[in-house]
Formats: sequence, C-alpha cells, structure tokens
Amino acid sequence: MENKHVIMIVEDEDAIIEFISVKLELQGYRVLKAVNGQEAISFASSHCPDLILLDLGLPDMDGMEVLKSIRSWSMVPVIIISARNDEKCIVSALDSGADDYVTKPFNNAILVARIGTALRRGHISKIKNSILNQPFHSSDLYIDYDKRIVTVAGETVHLTPIEYRIIVLLSLNAGTVLTHEFLCRELWGPYVNKSKALRVNVANLRRKIEKDTANPQYIITEMGVGYRLLEAIV
Repeated sequence: MENKHVIMIVEDEDAIIEFISVKLELQGYRVLKAVNGQEAISFASSHCPDLILLDLGLPDMDGMEVLKSIRSWSMVPVIIISARNDEKCIVSALDSGADDYVTKPFNNAILVARIGTALRRGHISKIKNSILNQPFHSSDLYIDYDKRIVTVAGETVHLTPIEYRIIVLLSLNAGTVLTHEFLCRELWGPYVNKSKALRVNVANLRRKIEKDTANPQYIITEMGVGYRLLEAIV
C-alpha cells in the first residue's frame, strides 16, 4: 500500500470542508481537517501534512497569522482559498509565503491541478530533484519517493506519516548525522520539545525495518547527538 499524500483543509464552513474532502479523497489523497487557526498550527506540527489548504477568514485568528506562524518553521506547501479577491491581499499572501492563491468560488478541477503542482514543487520534492529523483537503496531497504513506498527485503513496510518523514529525512541525508534538534524542528517545528516523541518514533520505525533492533543495520544512533542512516548502495 502506498503512503498517500496528506492534505490539511483549514476551513470553518462544514459544507466547504466536506465538498473539498470528497473531491480530494476521490483523487487518492488523505484529508486532515482543522476548523480554526490554533488547530491548524497544532496539526501542522503534530500531523505533518504534505500540503495545506488555508482559508483566511477563520473564527479565532486571521489566516495570514496562521500562514506566517507555519512559515516561521516549515516549508510545507500552502494554498490560500479565500473569498478575498483584491490584488493587495493576494500579493500580501504570496509575499508571506503562500505557494498559490485560489479565490472562492473555485473550479474543482483547477484546484486539484494546483494541488498537484504545489506538491511537486514542495520542499521534499526539491531535495529529491537534487538527487535526480532516484529511489533510495541500502542493502534490503528500498524507498520509492514517488510512490511513497518503503520495502525491506521486498516486503512493504507500513509506516505512520511521522515515521515516513523520519526515514525520508534520514535517507536524503544518508551517511550524515542529523541532530535531535534538526529532526524535531523539521518534524514538529521549533515551539515544543519533542525529543521523547522522536525517540519513540525512531524506536517504532526500527521495529519495522530492522532485523535486530539491539544491533540496527540501517538507523545508527550517535549518542547524545542524533541519528544517521547508512549510505545508499547504488
């Protein structure tokens, strides 16, 4: 089974959330829903969506504040979906880090196309392009970034979104030690101490990919510093 892209919809109107959700699920995406700004910021760090659809008119705070907060620590693609259609607002959103701006009412096919484009331009995609989009292969561990599939000895490994993000970050930097601070910032943002959560997720990941977790073959612990994935075998 492939790891589906997770799209977070930040919108307080139930009808719009349900309409977009149905369309995205039919396209094979997983949907995460947030109904206000605080929830959006929290979910962005705890669930690590691949893309965010963000309304500006939220009940607790302006969507621009949400955008700026997320952009202070994450490069996740963000598409604004708003009834505000004045040029000044659109330019301000794009200057603040939005990847695209769609005005309501919107054409569903165009929105889906723009989501696909934003995902391809996303942060992880940019890193992948630097290594010519090649899958990662080290001994029996194989990662197909395009299909979001991880296998060990030919068997598909089912990972949580956080576990998948960890293995991708480590594999894209194979041979290099990634510090606890770097991994926590990339996964959850800079605002909370998630060292314990990182250790738990790495331990769970090891149980899924390692033959012997006491003597790991792939993910090596650098005591007091972080983790390193063994170099890829071409």
